[in-house]
Amino acid sequence: MSTKKDNKNKKSNTKHNENTQKIKSALNGETGHFIGGLICLMFGVYLFLAFTSFLSAGDADQSAMAVNSVGETEIVKNHTGPAGARLAEFLINGCFGIPAYFIVIVLLIAGTKLMKAYNFTVWKWFLACMSIMYWMSVTLGFIFGDVDSFIYPGGLHGYNVSVWIQSYIGMPGLILLLIFCGIIIGVAIRRQTMEVVRKILHPNFRKNSIEEKADDVQNMPETAAATEPAPVIEESEEEVSDDESAEDETAGEKKKSKWYERLMPGGILGRLFGRKHDKDDVESDDNENEEEGEDAEKEETEQVRHNHDDSFYAEFKKENEPETYAEEVYSDDVNYTGNSIELPLDDAPVNARRIIEAEATAHTEPKTGEPEFEIEERKEEETVRGDLNVPYNPRLDLELYKFPTLDLLKTYPDDGPSIDMEEQTANKNRIIQVLRSFGIEISSIKANVGPTVTLYEITPAEGVRISKIRNLEDDIALSLSALGIRIIAPIPGKGTIGIEVPNASPKIVPMSSVLASKKFQESTYELPIALGKTITNEVFMVDLAKAPHMLVAGATGQGKSVGLNAIVTSLLYKKHPSELKFVIIDPKKVEFAIYAPIEKHFLAKLPDAEDAIITDVTKVVQTLNSLCVEMDTRYDLLKKAGCRNIKEYNAKFINRQLNPANGHKFMPYIVIIIDEFGDLIMTAGKEVELPICRIAQLARAVGIHAIIATQRPTTNIITGTIKANFPARVAFRVASMMDSRTILDRPGAQQLIGKGDMLYLQGNDPVRVQCAFVDTPEVERISEYISKQQGYPTAFELPEYVDENAEPSGAADVDMNRLDPMFEEAARLIIYHQQGSTSLIQRKLSLGYNRAGRIMDQLERAGIVGPANGSKARDVLCIDENDLQMRLSQLKVNN
Repeated sequence: MSTKKDNKNKKSNTKHNENTQKIKSALNGETGHFIGGLICLMFGVYLFLAFTSFLSAGDADQSAMAVNSVGETEIVKNHTGPAGARLAEFLINGCFGIPAYFIVIVLLIAGTKLMKAYNFTVWKWFLACMSIMYWMSVTLGFIFGDVDSFIYPGGLHGYNVSVWIQSYIGMPGLILLLIFCGIIIGVAIRRQTMEVVRKILHPNFRKNSIEEKADDVQNMPETAAATEPAPVIEESEEEVSDDESAEDETAGEKKKSKWYERLMPGGILGRLFGRKHDKDDVESDDNENEEEGEDAEKEETEQVRHNHDDSFYAEFKKENEPETYAEEVYSDDVNYTGNSIELPLDDAPVNARRIIEAEATAHTEPKTGEPEFEIEERKEEETVRGDLNVPYNPRLDLELYKFPTLDLLKTYPDDGPSIDMEEQTANKNRIIQVLRSFGIEISSIKANVGPTVTLYEITPAEGVRISKIRNLEDDIALSLSALGIRIIAPIPGKGTIGIEVPNASPKIVPMSSVLASKKFQESTYELPIALGKTITNEVFMVDLAKAPHMLVAGATGQGKSVGLNAIVTSLLYKKHPSELKFVIIDPKKVEFAIYAPIEKHFLAKLPDAEDAIITDVTKVVQTLNSLCVEMDTRYDLLKKAGCRNIKEYNAKFINRQLNPANGHKFMPYIVIIIDEFGDLIMTAGKEVELPICRIAQLARAVGIHAIIATQRPTTNIITGTIKANFPARVAFRVASMMDSRTILDRPGAQQLIGKGDMLYLQGNDPVRVQCAFVDTPEVERISEYISKQQGYPTAFELPEYVDENAEPSGAADVDMNRLDPMFEEAARLIIYHQQGSTSLIQRKLSLGYNRAGRIMDQLERAGIVGPANGSKARDVLCIDENDLQMRLSQLKVNN
């Protein structure tokens, strides 16, 4: 019984083994390879369609797949269905990003290889494609890591790898590593990458080497040049007749050279990929090792041949030179024409080009007995100066800078003008009734509805005195039960009387609607400021360059800070960082802190200042005096250029009529914004008022403009000197008529309704404007948008200011017996740089301004530096280190 069972088990095992062998043979056979290749090919095409459809429909598909609950049918826009959408989402966003297309290339190559449609070396293509895919994934992940899009160009793999590498070696190390890996991959795929890198490092490298070789050959004896063969190798007629059929077949194969051979000729992988195959030859897996050995031998032979390039002139006269020349050029670079082989010059290797140049030069040598004829070519001297016909563009330093977009500002759904006819009719009837009750008849009445106030223009009957209507202001306010009634009698330029009545439901004037208006977009003002909208719903704009200085006042909480933000926002949306700089003084320390991120774009500060937003009162005095120094320097430049104002000066500089070597430079506008001016007057007094008055009187022509704001419009804060030099005034609601008279020299500001309602005065009569509303989050978004762009290395540095009156007494009172511990180090620093600057000591030795000033006084007393020289650096009296050492030794002896 046992023997029968054993026989049955043996038979069953034998059948099982036979079936397994049949399956293996079927899979390893041509049919199995063809089916596997077809699967790879179809899957590659499917992936290509899924990826391509994902680029256009991925955003909507992500939302659909995220909202879809379990068990429901997914409705996606991807042409390959939910499976393709998820697969594309995983491979592109979840893995390698857009370089995932290289997976498609590998699948297509593997499929055509298995189907024996094309003869590729799959594993080499796989290594090349995967290397490029990984490198591009990390590169795109680093470049587009912060881009807000539904597509991650580098995928999560590229982003995470770039962040991980950057955490170890930093951003410069990551950039250098990516460049290194890219060059290595390029050299592995194509040897000409090395030539490209050489040309980048030395553009004239190949050109100079070829000219030197050609000159050497041209100086060779005439007999040697005359016996050299031409660069076209002629074949004998007998060889042509014997091998005519073989010639035709070879020429046919050359014309049908494969695309991948032309893609990568001459490189390490190029020679491996670009291997020639017979048309009828079907390569099997068993023969790959033998052919790889042959390729290795060819590589070694070709490498040895390239190593003998330096011995070119030693072998120049050998008879087998044409054969070496033909072997030197790759088969893809050879054109077979008739009985000759034409060897191209552009794509030939280095040795072949040298031979062609040498032979061409040799054939141009004169024959024996004829006089030598030589034409000497002289190269024109290179000019260092640029093209003077091209205007100077100050924006080139930040040519990629993009102005803030309007979508950073908030929009309100109901910001347009709307008219409530019931309210307007009721107000009209009440006004007519009140006037008639006092015996005043009117012939017509007209209403202009604004965002917050409606202006009723009435035409009184003949014989009615205007003063009689003006005295009824309180009675009309009582009848209308409204706050902020203001009578304009008469309206300038019209024969009517205006009565301003607040609306029952005021509208917000968003900053987005003001900046999007045609008037602002097409404005040609030098410094355009969009303040808001008038009663007639027109955008109200002023040019700060013509103002030229502005005084802003109003009670607390009436919109003064919002108005200042509207002024800054208008300038940020219109001016380039190279054309405008802000000096912001904020004693409250919190109002303008939101502009700190744009320090390297739009802000200016002292050389030794840490923060561009000035909050310290002592720094305020130094900054204002530094601005006076800047003003004087600009006036000197205007005098040299023969210009009257900054506009003419910059126009000359842009047209290259001024030489920068003479100190001329492009001048940006500087806008000084001072908040809480009253607090500065209380703490610093005349030290602040004097430089502000000087700037207000003189700085207009050189492009320096001031905007000061205060919530205490009293006569001891806004003095007569300030008022006389600030013709443009903005008054928000104030508490009393006296404050209104202080600001506007007339009443009216006390009758405003607040919340941005203001009067703008520049000239004879004030204009009532509803200030544009810009919220703090909107300003933060604008600052963040600007700060993310390329900026200048540092903020705009103002000139250093040294008080001439305080400096000599400070130097004379220095106690040389108690020198600072950093005295000698500071002295050596000054000698090394040959610049006696207090800010230099601060920056290099990390000291405060007061300590650096004391060290500078000690250096002056020791005779190492000279006295103060205004805004310029002190003169260094020591010549070198030896002189310094002698002075230090003498100083120690005296002490």
